[in-house]
Amino acid sequence: MALETDDFSTAKILIVDDSEEIRALFRTYLKRAGYSNILLANSADQAYQLLHCSEDKDNVLPESPVVDLILMDIIMPGITGVEACHKIKTIECYKDTPIIMVSAAADISLLGEAFSKGASDYIKKPIRKIELLARIAVALKLQQEMAYRNAWEKELIKLTDQLKEANEKLNRLSMTDALTGIANRRLFDDKIKHEWKCARRSQQPLSLIMIDIDHFKIYNDNFGHQAGDDCLKQVATALKSALRRPTDFVARYGGEEFSAIIPETDCNAARGIAENLRSAVASLHIPHSKSDNSEWVTISLGVSSLIPNKGQVFQNLIATSDEALYKAKHAGRNRVV
Repeated sequence: MALETDDFSTAKILIVDDSEEIRALFRTYLKRAGYSNILLANSADQAYQLLHCSEDKDNVLPESPVVDLILMDIIMPGITGVEACHKIKTIECYKDTPIIMVSAAADISLLGEAFSKGASDYIKKPIRKIELLARIAVALKLQQEMAYRNAWEKELIKLTDQLKEANEKLNRLSMTDALTGIANRRLFDDKIKHEWKCARRSQQPLSLIMIDIDHFKIYNDNFGHQAGDDCLKQVATALKSALRRPTDFVARYGGEEFSAIIPETDCNAARGIAENLRSAVASLHIPHSKSDNSEWVTISLGVSSLIPNKGQVFQNLIATSDEALYKAKHAGRNRVV
């Protein structure tokens, strides 16, 4: 139970001591100092019961601490205070709960072991009221500050995760064409550079397909921009679905133009893929009554392939595919060159 104010009078304190006299003395001192929530245990076993960390098979370990501070006698019959401190500190919710050991002069040698087991402080017998209350106040203050710090760290982790998620979402959006939902020109530029380097290193062919929707301006002018947008979405979806390999990549290149990067594929194989793309769009049967080469929306495609060498740049591949696309459009459209 984390304290939320600097008023520690509501702190719940557990006193564990086999001496009834000592328990009564502690309780009197604390009551007079304004502490109202005091629990008493005459043994480690009884303390375990109060803290809900006993070894009963039906016992469910607590998710939050039952007390804010524990005063533990270091020498008790049966289970010692050192052993009890160690067991309590193994319970996750009690790892930050302060345990002050109560020690007689003869028990000082045990304190090092107690501190190694998780004790945070100690008080020597005979008990002096001023020292007792001062050490309790300091322990509760430190416990409160630790709770604040842990809460802040959790909040910071949460905010960091939210920021990471927002950045990832923003990055995805910056790489995605807002209208069609496929990759945009920016991602295409990054992808072609990457694949070009891979192809040059492996000396495998890299193919590029440039795609243009036939008579799209006429389609837009006659059927309206909304119909034009719907057409672009359908074409983009068809192109993406027609690419079977996870390494193949399609992007909106600009306007009514698309591009497909086909790694480790020579020109003949890439031409076959381009024919599949052309067929996929034609099978959409998007009406285009103003087209002079088909009653449906069609695409023209230009294909080229290169095995990069040191004297070439990826722009060479784009230029060659653009030239092939130009030839496809001037040869009658709805074809692959």
